[in-house]
Amino acid sequence: MNRRLCAALAAALMLSGGPGPAADPVRLVSMGDFTWNHPEAFGLSAIEVSADGMDFITVSDRGHRIDGRFRREAGRIVAVEMGASVPLKKTDGTPATGNAMDAEGLACAEVAPGAACDVSFEMIHRVAHFTNPQAAARNRPRPAEFRSLQMNSGLEALAIDDQGRLVAIPERSGELDRPFPVYRLEGGRWRVPFTLRRDPPFLPVGADFGPDGRLYVLERHFTGFAFQSRVRRLTPEGDRVAAEETLLTSLPFQHDNLEGIAVWRDETGAIRLTMISDDNQNVFQKTEIVEYRLAE
Repeated sequence: MNRRLCAALAAALMLSGGPGPAADPVRLVSMGDFTWNHPEAFGLSAIEVSADGMDFITVSDRGHRIDGRFRREAGRIVAVEMGASVPLKKTDGTPATGNAMDAEGLACAEVAPGAACDVSFEMIHRVAHFTNPQAAARNRPRPAEFRSLQMNSGLEALAIDDQGRLVAIPERSGELDRPFPVYRLEGGRWRVPFTLRRDPPFLPVGADFGPDGRLYVLERHFTGFAFQSRVRRLTPEGDRVAAEETLLTSLPFQHDNLEGIAVWRDETGAIRLTMISDDNQNVFQKTEIVEYRLAE
């Protein structure tokens, strides 16, 4: 996020006097939010959560990865146990720096300490595979379409489906009435089997496939004073979207800058959405972990 946007947000938060009233979630029940206060927990842009909702992996736009574990009471997060903040490496094994370190999306076939994951980056738009947190990057194919994405609006959302195929969505489509391409890595090349309908003013910033096989897309809107979040759920069938629905639209100031989403099933069988915010290293923001349970 650029400095002008951060400055506007800081001024707005000082004037707001705190959060607004709670939104009316669509088919979602709030499971609370947790503020993660730690000097290394900043700029977090994506999250993956294990099938039991306990282990997690997150990456930051400063090019670091953190593996950790939630402590829960009655299903709600009450504490975070975190491992080391490990710098993501370039293909030569040295830490990513400058425009090469802006990690935005995260996709892991399995979520456990030290697990292999793919990470999408913007500025230098690409997707890279890491066999473990300390490993050198192995770049995925980088087509011309990735190279032409807007500088600070690249591959924000990354997910992996139940067939092990990576799916990436850019933050911008180029036109207000142009849908977002949904790239899927198949047979060593990226193709666009379907698109995501663009519905302004929200823009995609995170995605995850749930245990139900559906694609959950987290979107963000900055009003100039506050953030709003929206979650849409797509039901892919082959190369088309059979259904789309909006599950959540938050009010301004209800949540911070939510950028990452993970979807899992709790012990009751209900779908859970775990989302994390990027605090932009801004003293007026926070690293917030927000959870909702889908009531169906």
